[in-house]
Amino acid sequence: MIELKAIFLFAITAVVEIIGCYLPYLWLTQGKSPWLLIPAAFALAAFAWLLTLHPAAAGRVYAAYGGIYIGVAILWLWVVDGVRPTVWDITGCTVTILGACIIIFAPKS
Repeated sequence: MIELKAIFLFAITAVVEIIGCYLPYLWLTQGKSPWLLIPAAFALAAFAWLLTLHPAAAGRVYAAYGGIYIGVAILWLWVVDGVRPTVWDITGCTVTILGACIIIFAPKS
């Protein structure tokens, strides 16, 4: 059960990180308001804080988070950007999530 909570926390962390990066992207590439930088900064601060909530060693947390992040990013691509993932996107996403799950669910010593 702890592992499932970790995956959920990783997913929330990924959404917050993507928001923190997406808002400046909108400002820089689509001429949106520079006021978007304020919630972006808060989102990135929240992202850093959320990563500290995991009890595992930082390197292991970052490695597992990376796999979950890729899955959330592909979902963002589809839902927010309106771009349907390719077979290659789904395949790569599946491989990275499996890798993250190996790290998350591996026996801890």
